[in-house]
Amino acid sequence: MDSAADDRLELVVDPARRSGRTLLAGGVAQSYVDVADPRYLHFEYVRRMAALVDLAAPTGRPCELLHLGGGALTLPRYVAATRPGSGQRVIERDAAVVDLVARELPPLPAQVRVEVADARDAVTAAPSGGYDLVLADVYRAARMPGHVAGVEFVTEVARTLRPDGLYLVNVTDLPPLVFTRVQVATLRAVFADVCLVADRRMLRGRRYGNVVLAAALRPGRLPVRRLVARVAADPTPGGVLHGPALDAFVGGARPATDATLG
Repeated sequence: MDSAADDRLELVVDPARRSGRTLLAGGVAQSYVDVADPRYLHFEYVRRMAALVDLAAPTGRPCELLHLGGGALTLPRYVAATRPGSGQRVIERDAAVVDLVARELPPLPAQVRVEVADARDAVTAAPSGGYDLVLADVYRAARMPGHVAGVEFVTEVARTLRPDGLYLVNVTDLPPLVFTRVQVATLRAVFADVCLVADRRMLRGRRYGNVVLAAALRPGRLPVRRLVARVAADPTPGGVLHGPALDAFVGGARPATDATLG
């Protein structure tokens, strides 16, 4: 999450799970952390991103990760528990979020570094080929900022990845998923392999929610078959679009650029 600095922030206890904490911004849930079990993931889209992290490399192998948008640091905590020793750099624009989370939630492992910065600035300044995974969950006033939604930004992300690296993006959208189609086209303009994961009801145009996009530099790199099985078994079953099915979904959508995004 990359929230607006003027949102009222608070961490509240989950009455149904006493070890759960929800980060609220302006009364809207942004992140959820279980302080007793960092492997517990409450939000379905976070479970889908975690599934891709799990499938990106052999179980337990440390990876180098860049998180764009930190929130309550749910996924950094999950990775620290499931891939001990992973180097993780977290970029969060809102200093108030960073301060609240540091003050009220358990401390992070030493391998997790949190920085207050803009996502695009951080990516542009990052070294080439330094990361196995880049995870983006960047929002301001419930919208993905334009400067992290175009081909120019995606090209910079691709530069920071190792040859087998993956880029994971959380997109919020509503029917008929026009923004998602444009984002898929944008990733495809830069990456060789792209897939989409979402609630099946979203793919049928029946609800607002989150879509997770995954992109790889190398053709055939995405673990699509295993991902299909993993998300089908989720408490909120998801669907995966890849290859011809993703072609049909994108239709005539064109990639976004800095110029078209204003």
